[in-house]
Amino acid sequence: MASVAFAGGGLRLHERLSYPPGMSSASPLASTPEPPYWAVIFTSVREEADDGYGEVADRMEELAVQQPGYLGIESVRAADGSGITISYWATEESLRAWKANAEHRVAQRKGHEGFYKAWVTRVCKVERAYAFELGQES
Repeated sequence: MASVAFAGGGLRLHERLSYPPGMSSASPLASTPEPPYWAVIFTSVREEADDGYGEVADRMEELAVQQPGYLGIESVRAADGSGITISYWATEESLRAWKANAEHRVAQRKGHEGFYKAWVTRVCKVERAYAFELGQES
């Protein structure tokens, strides 16, 4: 999984994102349709030990992309281990199916057992979305 370090803040953004129509590949934004759609916001603080986290995260990305209703993902992590990942889903049913996926359940259990010091998951229905990219016509 490739990542880019941002100057100043120490944030790393995973280069695994798709891009909305009209936005350049330099933009790390997930491609989403016109609302409504759903967002799962996962905020976490990682443990210092890796314990296979990278491999599990890579596999979950591969698996999520294959799920019906998956729209995209945006993810950042700071040097102190805090991070936020937002996955986008076409319907509430598709995000519920992802939560219930057997392989994803195993990964969730590993998160509870030691990948994270703390985490919060929030589920939201996106009713409106606005976008801007410097140099692009509105």
